[in-house]
Amino acid sequence: MVILYEVHDNLYVNMTNKCPCACTFCLRQTRDEMNGSGSLWLEREPSVDEVKAEFAKFDMTKYDEVVFCGFGEPTERLNDMLEVCRFVKDTYNKPIRVNTNGLSDLVNGRDTAPEFEGLVDTVSISLNTPNPERYLELTRSKFGIGSFDAMIKFAENVKRYVPNVVLSTVSTTLTEDEEKECAEICRRIGVTYRIRPWED
Repeated sequence: MVILYEVHDNLYVNMTNKCPCACTFCLRQTRDEMNGSGSLWLEREPSVDEVKAEFAKFDMTKYDEVVFCGFGEPTERLNDMLEVCRFVKDTYNKPIRVNTNGLSDLVNGRDTAPEFEGLVDTVSISLNTPNPERYLELTRSKFGIGSFDAMIKFAENVKRYVPNVVLSTVSTTLTEDEEKECAEICRRIGVTYRIRPWED
């Protein structure tokens, strides 16, 4: 069962396969692994202790960041994820990034942004599009049309607790005008906009 895996100079944490979205572009629809990791489909969710124990198998001095991003949405296990973040900070003092769909508040039924304070250095959120209807069409979020606004609100809130908040779209998937709209959203709420390369 692959709990930790390497991508470039970072170590990724795969704690759950649950996700409230079924994105049309999601890599897990076309592959089982990332960067030769072995299958990221978990036979069950590992316990927090199991996740912590995995870190001892890796030379932690090699990695620039620990990234919570596997074949599911990390905030589906928010409390457990933050416990592992605390362990990583205390044991290895590594920068931590969470790659998320930004729907943590809807998943957990509360304002979750304050819980990231002091534990997470970067939150990277998939913006995908500047349009709520198109967002729902792309992500097929189980939370419906309100998902887009909830994601933007989470981004705006979490920037008060996390030093670096990034909203991203994928190059070649949007028009130039749509990218300008995305950039304007990010400017308005005070976060970074990133156009990331397409991965197939």
